[in-house]
Formats: sequence, C-alpha cells, structure tokens
Amino acid sequence: MGKINVLSFEVANLIAAGEVVDRPASAIKEMMENAIDAGASRITVEIQNGGVTFMRVSDNGHGMPPEDLPMAIRRHATSKISEAQDLDGIATLGFRGEALAAIAAVSRLRILSKTPDAALGAQMDVDCGEIVDITERGCAVGTTVIAEDLFANVPARRKFLKRDVTEAMAVTANVEKLALSHPEIAFCLIVDGNVKLETAGDRSLKSAIWSVFGKDFASRLIEVNGDFDGITVKGYVGRPDSVRPNRNYQNFFINSRYIKSKTASAALEQAFTSYCAPEKFPCCVLFIGLNPMRVDVNVHPAKLEVKFTNEKPVFESVYYAVRQALEQNTARPELQIPKQKPSVSDAFTSVERGESLGKRQLSIDTPPAPAKQENKWEHLTAQQYVEQYIQGKKPEKNAGQEKAAAAAPAPAQPPKVPATRIPEAPPEPKTPVIPQTSPKEENPPQPKTPHIQQSPQIPEQAHTPLPVQPEKEPVPTAEKGMYRLAGQVFNAYLIVEIGERMLLIDQHAAHERILFEQLKANMKRKEAASQLLMLPIEVMMTSGEVQTLGDFRAELEAVGFSFSTGRFTVTVDAIPVGLESEAVAQMLPVIAERLQSGTGNAALTRDIVFEKALYQGACKAAIKAGRVYPPEHLVWLTDQLMALPDITYCPHGRPVAMEMSKKNLDRQFERS
Repeated sequence: MGKINVLSFEVANLIAAGEVVDRPASAIKEMMENAIDAGASRITVEIQNGGVTFMRVSDNGHGMPPEDLPMAIRRHATSKISEAQDLDGIATLGFRGEALAAIAAVSRLRILSKTPDAALGAQMDVDCGEIVDITERGCAVGTTVIAEDLFANVPARRKFLKRDVTEAMAVTANVEKLALSHPEIAFCLIVDGNVKLETAGDRSLKSAIWSVFGKDFASRLIEVNGDFDGITVKGYVGRPDSVRPNRNYQNFFINSRYIKSKTASAALEQAFTSYCAPEKFPCCVLFIGLNPMRVDVNVHPAKLEVKFTNEKPVFESVYYAVRQALEQNTARPELQIPKQKPSVSDAFTSVERGESLGKRQLSIDTPPAPAKQENKWEHLTAQQYVEQYIQGKKPEKNAGQEKAAAAAPAPAQPPKVPATRIPEAPPEPKTPVIPQTSPKEENPPQPKTPHIQQSPQIPEQAHTPLPVQPEKEPVPTAEKGMYRLAGQVFNAYLIVEIGERMLLIDQHAAHERILFEQLKANMKRKEAASQLLMLPIEVMMTSGEVQTLGDFRAELEAVGFSFSTGRFTVTVDAIPVGLESEAVAQMLPVIAERLQSGTGNAALTRDIVFEKALYQGACKAAIKAGRVYPPEHLVWLTDQLMALPDITYCPHGRPVAMEMSKKNLDRQFERS
C-alpha cells in the first residue's frame, strides 16, 4: 500500500486556516480588509479577552445578499478577482478568498448582512466550518461578522496563544495600521467594553495620526509631497528631534496597503543622513502610490511584503521626496518650560526646613554660625525672612534685643540667597552686550556694542576662520526682516528677538550646520572631478559585486571613479576629488551592495559617504561652547542663521535653535 494519503477536506481546511489565521489579530485584520473593500465609511471592532472568546467587526458597506452568504465561507471564493490576469494589477486589499473560510473553520461564526435595496437582511450561523442555519433578520445596511471561541476545535493551536493583554495589543496594532491607511474611514476599537481608539474619518491624515499616536507625535511632523517617475510619495515624516531607537514608528503604505519594505526604509534613513544620529531611526507615515502592475502583493502569506518590478525608482522617489521636505523645513522646536511651578506656601515651608528646593525649591546656603552666637534671623517666620531679604533690608531688632545686641559681638552676615535676590535693574542697553573677556582676567575692558546690521563685515581678527556665505539659496521668510541679538549666556547660547518670538540658539550647532552647507555646495561644484592615484588601490570583492560595478561602470566614472575589474578584485586608479583614499575599500562594497539591492545609485551613495565625512569635519571646525569669541563673530553667526531659516538642525540631529513666543512667555509669568 502506498504511503501517500489524500487528506480529507476537513483536515486540509484546518491546515489552510492555520496559515491565514494564527491569532485573533490576523482574523480581525482579514475581516477589516473585507469591510474596507465593501466600501464602508465606518468600521467598529470589538473584542473580549484578547479576541479569543469574542470578536465582532461591523461596517456600513454595501453588504451581501442572502444567496452569497454560503459562498462567503468557501475556500477560494471571492468577488475581487475572476481570472489569472487580474493578479497582475490587484487594487483591493483582499483577493484570495480564504479569510472567512479560515475563520469559519476554527471558530463559531455568525454573519449578518443587508444590501441597501433589500427590505430585510440575513443571518448565517456556522459552527467550525459547518453551516447551521440561514434566516432572515432585521439589521442595518452593511455586514457584521462575529467570531467566538477561536480555535475551540484546535486545542493544540489555542495553547500557543499569548496572554489576553498581549493578544489585545496585537489587535490594536492592526487596527491602528488600517486606521492610518484609510483616514477617510471612521474606525472605533472597543476592548473589553472600553473604547481604545476612535478616528474621525474626515479624510485628514494628520487627524488619524493624532488619534493613533497622540498629540506630541503629531505636533512634530514634516509634510512630504513628491512625484517622481510616475510614483507619488505623500504623508509625513517625524522631525529630527522625534527620532526613535528602533523602526517601530516607520509606517509605509503601498496603494493604501500597509507593508514592510526594506527599500522604502533604506531610502528614508539615507534621506535623514546628516539630520539625525546614526544610531537613531526616523519616524514616518508615508503613502507610496504607483501603478498596481508595477508591484506584486501576492508574495507573502499575510500580504505584509511586496515585490517591485524595479526597486530603484521606488527608492529614489522616497529618498528625494523626504530629503526635499527636510531641506525646506523651517519649523523650529518650541522651547518647553515645565508647567508645574512651586506654590508660595511650598517655598515658605522649604525655607523653614532649610532644604534645597532644586527645580521647585529655593536654594539657601547658610554659613555655620560661631558657637553660642545668637542668629538674629532665626526668630523670623519664613514669610518675614523671605520678604525682608528680597527687599534688601536687615531684619529689625526687637526692643528687648537692642541692648544685648550692643554688647554682643557683631553677628554673622545673613545667608546669601542668590535664587531670590533681585539686583538693581541696569539701564536698558541700546545695543547687544556680549562678553568678550575671559573670567580669569582682572579688570576686563568693557565690551564693544556692535550695531546689528543685516550683513555686517566679517572681522579679520576673529579667533577662527570665518567661512563665506554658503551657496545655498536663501529661503524667503519673515526672519530676513528686523531682529535683535539680545545677548549671550553661558558662552554657548545666543538670544535673538524676532518680532513676537524669541530664539535660543546653540552657537556650536548653528556654526556646524552653516559650515556643512558650505562644504556640500563646494562638493556639488566638483561633481565629476577626479584625482589620479600614484599607487592604484586593489579592493577584494565577491564576483557578484565585481559584476555589478562593471555593469554600472558609466555611472561610477561619471562621479569620478576609474577602475578595472578582475575575477574577485577591483583595481582603482582614480577617485573623486575630496575622497580619502583610505575610504575606497569601504566605499566600493557599499556602492555595489546598494546597486544590487536597488537601494541607491553611485552618485547618491557617494554623496552620502561624503556627507558623513563633511559633517565630521564641520563639527571639528565649528566654534565651541564655553569659549569666548568677539562680539562681531557672534553677530556674523546670527546673520548667517537668519539668512538661512531652513537650517533648523545640525548634522547630528540636534536642534540649532528653539523658539518661544511672547504670548507663551507671558503665560508662564501669568501676565495673560
């Protein structure tokens, strides 16, 4: 007797169900995709116990007639496609006809559906793949699918499910992805009777992001809008101050389908080169639109991965769209001040205890008093103590104490309270006052107060060489108008007043970015320049890498390389101007790998490698915090930054400046 058996329909159905539905989250995803394909404008998802005991997905789509209900749970029964050619350009989320059949095979299923032109709807009950009953039922237009006791007939699979809270989190993640992919649909998620997520369905992607990720994330976004080679890229990327330690916040959608794409992720991260630290990952919600015939979505069981007919244009479309958005961004992070503030009673109580207030407390350093010496301050209450010292008055002595005080030795000086002392207000300066002498100098001369001009001359006596104006085109903005350099603090930060706003500028980060932009402009002017090597460099590579470099020889020579190939080596005799010869051995394999994977081209890879070297050099050349520089230098730096308002972050991803509006400052001081 032969050893090969033909499995029964029931066993084959259970195996197929396990491939499609492995947990409640995958069942919810399949049911929601069916609702979206049905044209729903509102979808409600409800689960209990992580979805193991109860799942319900309701929509207001076009519904199903009663005669289609039995067909809906048959394997490979679908209304999305009808012939093989339809697989070449799939425009719907579902198309395999396996979702409801898989769910029905491993649960107790109930489907209620009604079409807009029907007087009554219909209800079908299914128990582990067997149809129990089909009856007429009054219900709203649309479809409701209820699944209970998931894997009740497959206990071996049910025991591999996680805790209820873990399964509920997986369901929530799937609902969030679909809510982001279709902002025109109102989604509602109910977990154990509590509403966990609700979107407006107002077609606003920003509104959907706000509902899914919260206010803080949504407030740190840069809009992206690009169109290259018939591929559109729209959505939002996080600002450089909103990067994350992992890729969990990277959301890509191909034709409104959530996917995981290494090509798109690589393009995003390379676009953020010189905008964030190498160990950080940018966030995004990006929609990539292209002809469905240029992408195959039928390559992954869960349809999470796709295959492009040509990955290179997809990579370049994402890269240039994101890069353009970053370079045109002029929004600066807002200077945040903690809302919590100390109350007067807290301050008085802390003074009585003699504690250090730290962020909320008053710092008091009381010198040790001589032995047996009465401190005239200790008889005051906390309120009298603070009031007397703030007013700069000595506490008045009691009549009984005056005689004893006359004979007693002079008491110790009252403790210094620098945090509360209010010095005499100096006359308002007409021009900025910027320190220019070291604290070690005795009797330092008064600093000169330069007149703020729009384009001051760069002084020759500056401590570091001052670069010329970058070649970058200035961005038209109101910041090119009147502004005032109000001063410098800690020899590290500049304070600039612009109308109703205040900027706090990190002078090192600002100078670093200005130098970096100038170096980039110089690099672009010498795009095809080469330098001959006295001794050729031989780089060992795989045969595939050698073949790739040979195929792209014209492109590599266009950016300045000249080389010959062997079987497992590449011999380089000329390299682009500005590239260190030591970097060639590391650079060529990277170029080959990216050319092979479609995640870059020779010119782009060269520019990225160059940029890393450039911003390291710019960092070393920029002025340093803590050092004293002439006022003219700081004025020049401010003018350069105001002329290029799109310089918002240094190449390492740190903010160049933070701003605060006068209205917000007034609110902090309770003046409004």
